Amino acid sequence: MQSLRIYAGPKAMRSIQEQGVTPQMFSAMLGASGGPKWFVLYGLDKVIFSEFLDKSTQPLDVIGSSIGAFRSACFAHHDTTAAIERLADRYSNTVYSEKPTVQEITQKGIALLDNMIGQDGVQEVLNHSKRRLHIVVAKSHGLAAKEIRWQQGAALGLAATRNAIGRAKLQKSFTRVIFSNTDELLSFNEQVPIKTKHVKLRPDNLHMALMASGSIPMVIQGVPDIPGAGQGMYRDGGIVDYHFDMQINTPGLVLYPHFAKTPIPGWFDKALKARQCHPSSYDNVVMVVPSDEFVNALPYSKIPDRKDFETMGAQERIAYWHKVMSESHRLGDEFLEWTNSPNPSKFVQPIQLRR
Repeated sequence: MQSLRIYAGPKAMRSIQEQGVTPQMFSAMLGASGGPKWFVLYGLDKVIFSEFLDKSTQPLDVIGSSIGAFRSACFAHHDTTAAIERLADRYSNTVYSEKPTVQEITQKGIALLDNMIGQDGVQEVLNHSKRRLHIVVAKSHGLAAKEIRWQQGAALGLAATRNAIGRAKLQKSFTRVIFSNTDELLSFNEQVPIKTKHVKLRPDNLHMALMASGSIPMVIQGVPDIPGAGQGMYRDGGIVDYHFDMQINTPGLVLYPHFAKTPIPGWFDKALKARQCHPSSYDNVVMVVPSDEFVNALPYSKIPDRKDFETMGAQERIAYWHKVMSESHRLGDEFLEWTNSPNPSKFVQPIQLRR
């Protein structure tokens, strides 16, 4: 195992040691925020669903914020591979003007989602018999709900300060909203509880919920007054749940394809080196992550990120992202090798929660 690393919490480790690895042992899956970072997981995502989880007969809760929500919606399509291909193609080939406005970026985001969901996608996603989709969104309060740039900036500064004092204080600026295609509410525990509202996905709010989940403050317009959720401004789910710090209450294990071996709770916690996820949140989680060696061998020795739009010309960036997507198929191949190995537990390491 050179390109892929496997990490597991204590409960997940015991399960793998006792049972090996089977599709049936996973009953939930997480998708993190991170924008273009997802391209390093592109090949892995296709294999996990089309060649592994599709063999399971039990329901799967698929939970995501921001790009993780987009991916989760792809997984709730009947043809997951085709949906992932549409997302990757449109996202990787997106080109903006030299100085794009918030409106331009927003419109291209809407077009991306329209293309990804496709003609029959709404009904497929809402009515999938085995994929219980949960889209995480942040509802904004106070100045954070405004679209005027200086007001938004001031609100983000205040939210960052509140979060630095304590993660629980973040809910003075944002409330977590979870949009689901099932009547069964997503059940989870948090060491630091964040106020949460649950909303049913339906034809008139699916696009809006997805767009809101990826609406990065100061970059993309928020989504106002989503039907079923009530009046207000809805923004990027990663603000509250960047990499997730919650224990999913699920009968099986949680599979987490991730681009980083150390998860970070919320968006504002990226700058807080002491802020870490609680061990209980990852007790039943199996994380599959590109190895440091794999990342170092990529162009520029890094995975893609949003700064690439600013630091690279369009042709250079697109070629780089396509190369990463091509290389990511190695992760998918190694994942299947791991699941089929006679002793998969020997490749698993404890999850690392400290930075």
